[in-house]
Amino acid sequence: MTIKPLVLLPDPVLRKKSDPLERVDDEIRALADDMLETMYDAPGIGLAAIQIGIPHRMLVIDCSKEDEDKAPIVFINPEIVDSSDERAVYEEGCLSIPDYYAEVERPAEVKVEFIDRDGKAQQIEADGLLATCLQHEIDHLNGVLFIDHISKLKRDMVVKKFTKLAKARNSERL
Repeated sequence: MTIKPLVLLPDPVLRKKSDPLERVDDEIRALADDMLETMYDAPGIGLAAIQIGIPHRMLVIDCSKEDEDKAPIVFINPEIVDSSDERAVYEEGCLSIPDYYAEVERPAEVKVEFIDRDGKAQQIEADGLLATCLQHEIDHLNGVLFIDHISKLKRDMVVKKFTKLAKARNSERL
């Protein structure tokens, strides 16, 4: 397993729509393992493949608490097939937008269909943190970031800050 470098805002790769996977094989399972290792190392609770520069419709999540056993779930080609009218607000962050957090309102419950790491079709009904995390990561697969759910003023400030940081990182490499 390998820890992969994270793609950071303002990289345009994060706005790319990810492609569905045709099959689940050993290469995809190895990618899932790398994604989990990268997510745990960051540390985070969710990671979409596009966040390591791979435009596959694939994500990993583990919402277990620190004092609990790890409970990773691999989602291949996940699709939200139903969501509640009830809304919930969570403070969200993103491994691709480090150290920035904002409250985001989303449906409180979702039903997601996906393929697991064994290639089997699955369905999960989620609420609470898992529902928020699933929506956040599925957004990534569609080129949407959590900052797209906040005010334009706040979003523009965040993008400006990260653009400036990226320029500074690039000039340090020269």
